[in-house]
Amino acid sequence: MDNNSVLDNLRVAFGESISLIGEPHGLLTVETSAASLIALLSHLKEDSTLGFNYLTDITAVHYPLQIGREYCVVYHLHNMYENLRIRVKVFLDKDHIHIPTATVLWNGANWMERETYDFYGVVFDGHPDLRRILNMDDLDVFPMRKEYPLEDPNRVDKKDFYFGR
Repeated sequence: MDNNSVLDNLRVAFGESISLIGEPHGLLTVETSAASLIALLSHLKEDSTLGFNYLTDITAVHYPLQIGREYCVVYHLHNMYENLRIRVKVFLDKDHIHIPTATVLWNGANWMERETYDFYGVVFDGHPDLRRILNMDDLDVFPMRKEYPLEDPNRVDKKDFYFGR
């Protein structure tokens, strides 16, 4: 099995609801919608010819300049028998950062989704216990979003004259 056979299988099963993003460094990367996500992940896991039964990671990326596609939730799956990997991306609008939970397929998705919620604010609908996992419960921001300056503009120890400039 190779990337082309996986992509052919997905195109037969899902048609226009998936699209190829690319194959950076040999990693097949496809995009789908939030509505098709669980069906796609279930197919990848349970189809006997695909066998992507191991969920490696769930994370997100914030693209503040991509209007209407500001957030991207990323799933990495691994077929342990064929040693083949696939990346699934779902782009979300900043006004509706909701996506179905993958805990219905993998129990291990629980903490990965909690971490993604904690750092990016992505809400996983149907998650059994969606709350912060690493940050303080009363934190009212999501630290991995690119909404904050990289440095405090009021810091005095970063002035150029301290460095001979």
